[in-house]
Amino acid sequence: MTLATFSASRPSDADQPLTMLNPDFPFSYDRHLQHPAGLGAVPPERYGTKVAVIGAGLSGLVAAYELMKLGLQPVIFESAQIGGRLRTAAFPGAPDVRADLGGMRFPTSGRSFYHYVDLLGLETSAFPNPLAPATPSTVLELGGRSYYAETAADLPEFFTEVADAWTRALEEEADFGPMQDALRRRDVPEIKRLWNRLVASLDETTFYGFVAQSAAFRERSFAHREAFGQVGFGSGGWDTDFPNSMLEILRVVYTGADDDHRGIVGGAQRLPEALWNHAPEQLAHWPAGTSLASLHGGSPRGAVATILRDADGRIEVTEKWGKATAFDAAVVTCQSWLLSARIHTEERLFSPEMWTAIERSHYMQSSKTFVMVDRPFWNDRDPETGRRVLSMTLTDRMPRATYLLDNGPDQPAVILLSYTWNDDALKWLSLTADERVTLMLHSLRQIYPDVDIASHIVGEPITVSWESDPNFMGAFKNNLPGQYRYQRRLFGHFVQDDLPEHQRGIFLAGDDISFTAGWAEGAVTTALNAVWGTVRHLGGSAAPANPGPGEVWPTLAPIDLDQAG
Repeated sequence: MTLATFSASRPSDADQPLTMLNPDFPFSYDRHLQHPAGLGAVPPERYGTKVAVIGAGLSGLVAAYELMKLGLQPVIFESAQIGGRLRTAAFPGAPDVRADLGGMRFPTSGRSFYHYVDLLGLETSAFPNPLAPATPSTVLELGGRSYYAETAADLPEFFTEVADAWTRALEEEADFGPMQDALRRRDVPEIKRLWNRLVASLDETTFYGFVAQSAAFRERSFAHREAFGQVGFGSGGWDTDFPNSMLEILRVVYTGADDDHRGIVGGAQRLPEALWNHAPEQLAHWPAGTSLASLHGGSPRGAVATILRDADGRIEVTEKWGKATAFDAAVVTCQSWLLSARIHTEERLFSPEMWTAIERSHYMQSSKTFVMVDRPFWNDRDPETGRRVLSMTLTDRMPRATYLLDNGPDQPAVILLSYTWNDDALKWLSLTADERVTLMLHSLRQIYPDVDIASHIVGEPITVSWESDPNFMGAFKNNLPGQYRYQRRLFGHFVQDDLPEHQRGIFLAGDDISFTAGWAEGAVTTALNAVWGTVRHLGGSAAPANPGPGEVWPTLAPIDLDQAG
């Protein structure tokens, strides 16, 4: 199957919306999921075969859910709680007032992710990003000066110059328009042609290097680059991403992942919990009404201590308290660092090259601190200025980004006082929740001197630093320059025909295995890769009318820089 025939085999896409079609591997996972032929089948004699699934985050639950539908018996292992980084916490004494500690906003272009949101009937609402239609007002505060805006048109010309420089840099240096056109059309040959050239030229370029060396920003002052880092584009300032590979940024902006976000009403953890409890209408082997919860007696297995190959060649998983179980296949969805840092994993299960890719993963730190307030008082207007008394805020002060989360008039509401990354997140790491809130309120008082935020706070704050959680050790992966080869190894691990027998049957999945780490879409798509690999490993196959990611791998595989030109 050639690139041209693969593209031509799909329906017309001239009027299709932008999706998170990954330019590295432009396989339409959303269409694969929606195809009436389903994801494939295993031989009937394999029905009921147990498959270990390590991790009950979104990736693990999607993999387990789809394996169950195919007649296999997933056995889920989880060290903490169902949901992974889709974790929602309720404020003490107010169970209906919640805070999303991990994923909280999901781009509408992530159509594979929304396949499950829609399937499970979850309600979503527009997320109040800076200057988004759902955001009543935004304040940008830089260098001690504040700028109030209800729309982008309210901002000074300087910020338009910053935005224009970024747009021009993308067009002139990264084929932004042609790539988005190709992605909308799902024009696979054109996507591959454009992207393969960019991978070769930008793999060793930092985000900041791209910005600073672009003609558009060279014609502007350092202040323009500084403001771009502080207030950025889409969801806010991205200067904490400046050391990362420019390829990571392009994958986000090409596919619209930086804009048009929605949140899950009631909290993001509702999605993995709903997958856990949902009984699919179409099931092979299992009786009607079967769910992941029913297969597990209501609770997943415990934390994993050891993964090895037993004497019979099966994957043996040993739990923290000593129970060992052998499986014909295993899907591993935990953060990949855990395979060396917390789970004793037999070294020969992966090649030395794969271990290098696992160990060299670069994780982003992330911190959030929430408080509950008595009501959404930010909707009040100052009688003198007519402005809202508090706004979604982007600042160069320590909080960096403050979000206002409304639950309705006269209902308790939530302020995400600070959402920070990398170096900014590390500044909070040693502080208690109360110390964090005190410092954040001090910073916000400099921006809003006439607003007594503290007087509205009810109860205790909720905070998280993902880098200090032993089950995660970071928020998500973001590759540094020169790490494309490592990501290609991780992503392509599900295609195992060329691996020696002792390395087959264990499949990596999760958003850090994907090319779009940090986005739930990557968790879903790598789970589907692992499902394909597991089915093939057990003697099954995809439906002929609906080829899976492995069937098209020879045609769509990410460019191999060591073999290219």
